[in-house]
Amino acid sequence: MALNGVFDLLQENVKKPRFCKSLPLGENWKIIPEEFVRSAHGAFEHRLVFSVSWGNSWQVWLHRDKNGLFMEEEDWNEFVDDNLLCPDDILLFTHEDTMFTEVRIYKKDYRFFKQVITAPLPPQVLNPKPKAPSSALPGFAPFASSASASASRARQSSSPVQNPEQYLVNPQNPYFVKTLSKKIDVLYVNQEVIQRYGLKFGPHLSLVHYLLPGEKHEAVIKIYRNAPCFNRWAAICKKYNKKEGDSVVCELERSGGVVTAVRVHFVNG
Repeated sequence: MALNGVFDLLQENVKKPRFCKSLPLGENWKIIPEEFVRSAHGAFEHRLVFSVSWGNSWQVWLHRDKNGLFMEEEDWNEFVDDNLLCPDDILLFTHEDTMFTEVRIYKKDYRFFKQVITAPLPPQVLNPKPKAPSSALPGFAPFASSASASASRARQSSSPVQNPEQYLVNPQNPYFVKTLSKKIDVLYVNQEVIQRYGLKFGPHLSLVHYLLPGEKHEAVIKIYRNAPCFNRWAAICKKYNKKEGDSVVCELERSGGVVTAVRVHFVNG
C-alpha cells in the first residue's frame, strides 16, 4: 500500500474517530489530537487501552496540560518497545468503544507500507560482540534501545510454565498461560487459543466470572474486532498482589459450548 493509501484509510467508516501518526515527527507523537478527543465525546480523559490485530493490549495513562492531552512517556515507550516500532512506521488509531482504541501498525517495505498482522519477533543475534560506545545519530538511539528492551522482555516471558495441566481442575477444559504485563486492564483470549479449542463466546457485554479458590467475581465479556476479552482483570491482579512477569494459568469453563468463566490459577507465589 502506498503512503497515500494508508492515509485514505482515515476516510473509512468516518463515524469512528481516528487519527494517524508517524514516529519521526518528534516529541509531538505523545499528544492526542484535540479533534480526536472531541469526536470521542468524553469517552476517555485519564487512560486509553490500545489493542492490535493479534489480540494484545496496552493501557496508556494520559495527562493534560496547557498544550493538550498527552500519553505518559513510560506507557508509550512500552508500546513502542513491545511492537519493535521504528522510524517511518505509521500508526492508525481508531476509537472503538469508551477507552478502547484499535491501533493498526504499518511498516515500510521498499516503496510501500504493509500492515503488521502478527506479533513482531525480536531480532535474532548470533555471536554477539561486546558493546562499543554508542555513536547513534540523535533521534535514533531510543529506537535501538527499544528493540533491545523488547527482546529482553520477550526472552523473559518466553519461559513456559512447567506442566500447566497440573493446575487444571478439569483436564478436559481449554486453557492458556498468561504472563502478566504492566497496567493491563483486560484479559484477552488470543485467536490461536480460540481456534485450537473451537471456543465460542456470548455477545458483547454478557456476564462471565473469574473463579478463584473460595471466591467468584463478576465481569463482562467485551468483543472488539472479533477479539474477546474479560474486563476487571486489573482489579483481580491487584487484589492478589500480582505484578509484571508473574504467570497465570487461565482455565476456561464452558456451559452449552459457550465460555462462561475463567478459573484463575496463579503460578508465582
